[in-house]
Amino acid sequence: MNVIKRSGEEVTFDASKIENAVRKANAATVETSQISEEQIRLITDRVVEACEKLKRSLAVEEIQDMVETEVMAEKAFQLAHNYITYRYERALVRKANTTDKQILSLIGRYNEEAKQENSNKNPTVNSTQRDYMAGEVSKDITRRFLLPPDIIDAHEKGIIHFHDADYFAQPMHNCCLVNLEDMLQNGTVISETAIEKPHSFATACNIATQIIAQVASNQYGGQTITLAHLAPFVEVSRKKHRQAVAEELAAAGIEVDNDRINMIAEERVRKEIKTGVQTMQYQIITLMTTNGQAPFVTVFMYLDEVEEGQVRDDLAIIIEEMLKQRILGVKNEKGVYITPAFPKLIYALDEDNIHEDSKYYYLTKLAAECTAKRMVPDYISAKMMKELKGDVYPCMGCRSFLTPDRFTDAGVANIAKAKDYHEGVHRYYGRFNQGVVTLNLVDIACSSKKDMESFWKIFDERLELCHRALMIRHNRLKGTPSDVAPILWQYGALARLEKGEVIDKLLYDGYSTISLGYGGLSECVYYMTGKSHTSEEGRKFGLAVMQHMNDACLKWKKESNIDFSVYGTPMESTTYKFAKCLQERFGVIPHVTDRNYITNSYHIHVAEEINAFDKLTQESAFQKLSPGGAISYVEVPNMQNNIPAVLAVMKHIYNTIMYAELNTKSDYCQKCGYDGEIEIKEDENHKLIWKCPNCGNTDQNTMNVARRTCGYIGTQFWNQGRTQEIKERVLHL
Repeated sequence: MNVIKRSGEEVTFDASKIENAVRKANAATVETSQISEEQIRLITDRVVEACEKLKRSLAVEEIQDMVETEVMAEKAFQLAHNYITYRYERALVRKANTTDKQILSLIGRYNEEAKQENSNKNPTVNSTQRDYMAGEVSKDITRRFLLPPDIIDAHEKGIIHFHDADYFAQPMHNCCLVNLEDMLQNGTVISETAIEKPHSFATACNIATQIIAQVASNQYGGQTITLAHLAPFVEVSRKKHRQAVAEELAAAGIEVDNDRINMIAEERVRKEIKTGVQTMQYQIITLMTTNGQAPFVTVFMYLDEVEEGQVRDDLAIIIEEMLKQRILGVKNEKGVYITPAFPKLIYALDEDNIHEDSKYYYLTKLAAECTAKRMVPDYISAKMMKELKGDVYPCMGCRSFLTPDRFTDAGVANIAKAKDYHEGVHRYYGRFNQGVVTLNLVDIACSSKKDMESFWKIFDERLELCHRALMIRHNRLKGTPSDVAPILWQYGALARLEKGEVIDKLLYDGYSTISLGYGGLSECVYYMTGKSHTSEEGRKFGLAVMQHMNDACLKWKKESNIDFSVYGTPMESTTYKFAKCLQERFGVIPHVTDRNYITNSYHIHVAEEINAFDKLTQESAFQKLSPGGAISYVEVPNMQNNIPAVLAVMKHIYNTIMYAELNTKSDYCQKCGYDGEIEIKEDENHKLIWKCPNCGNTDQNTMNVARRTCGYIGTQFWNQGRTQEIKERVLHL
């Protein structure tokens, strides 16, 4: 068993330190109130036993809380007073400077918390360390100056989670849909260099990747582009190739008809598309942004986003190439093709590609093969999205959805001053999310002690706490001049504001959104009803909880003209934090706080037996009430030899749920070449580790493990809570 020090370093558990601490406090107690050596040993033994039952690494503070409890159980009140006083005095000393040890542990590369904070960041490289060091300073400033004590206290206790405090010191927003169309068609500026409209598809792809890198370095969340914005440049290249072929043949004295010229030109167009897509894939994977990771980018593939005819056929060619290259994968350092984390792909299912006699069904079959091999694309049902939102558009990053456009119909018009604005046409690209605060639904339930009246009262109190925290996020962005991120606010990614102009108007009228996140609906429902939310009683209560959050967002929206929206938080590290806080506050409650994670958003518990089709159907009602973003998934085995089954699930998605994905596995051991499933095992310290079943390799740095964790693909550097969640997943197909 290990202990996590305050610096984040993980060390071997040493019971003698507990015994020595109690002994010192006992020595400082008046003799008549001291306890015996036997009592000290009993206290130590009980704390050790409680720690071992949790089967995870505990933080120093958690162990100290246990010591206090056991000392009080011995009725040694004076000793407990001395112990608490000592802790308080040490805490005051630490508060004088909260960042030094954290930063030193990052530089020393022994901060386990940092190693597991983001599964797609390598905390040992300089660029990531630089970002983490800046983040520690930002968190310190946020804690001491920018947030009120009650919000800080609620955050630290896991009652709520104030996301991205490591970026909050600066006026930065969360995620966005990049207006690539405006930037490519009307020009942009990158690093003070004017970029004109590209004269070929390949150039457009190259510029797009530069835009992606710039956007990633000026926000902290994910971004999405659509291939529809690149499709028009295929025709630009086609015309160039036709002219070039005609000139080359004429110069060689070869006479051919236009059909022959067009055929040769088309071959060159196809090669250029292949090169352009390859450029995007490899540049996105190999680019390193200022926050120490590859750009967190999503690529949207929706045929009906462009007009029918040649441009749609060209888009189909681009999509086909994107899927083929993803199926191939990328080479790791051993030269073996593996599954890359980014770019994330989303494929829209619609009438022209979902049926076997549809024109573009061949693309859907290719998408199914890609999912079976590489876990992407994810799927948006155009049919369901039109029913729920009225329009079809992608999410930002992994799952955050914009609210339907209301500013266009309200006559607010072109507030972003975009050059591709068309009056009366709904806008989604160029819009963004202001930030997230997440509510721990499990804590509300446990705090209510199963009393329904108390539950709804506490719920409202916590909602108001989140509301205040979200307004602090919103107000932090107010007054931000466009000059802080020219690529975003001045040169078309999100707007074309003037120099010195503030972004305030983009925070209202629904142009941007702000998210009320939530997690742990499954455990919340179970605690309050004793049943899963797949049961009739549990479902009814779960939907009421979801509706209550939507009602609150609607109320806040009416009061402020800000688009608040309910968001199923993709809790990567927060799931572990919430679980630890719940255990500390409420102890171990079977099926509620007995794991090192809580369930993401509205999801059916990962260990509950249910088939894929029923799971998607059940969750569709909950996804409807998570309009700010959520994604459902089904866990499947290796499906590469059963593509018809993948297609069957995709058709069910089309008819049932707006946004869903299939989770499979894609692993490789660099030591022995094993490419089957790398397993999760428990070591002698009860720590979950990844282990190659072929050679026994447990070195995370010499293996490639890809799993879907929060709507996107992560690698093997997850925290213990997320690792346990992955281990306990049951197959749905």
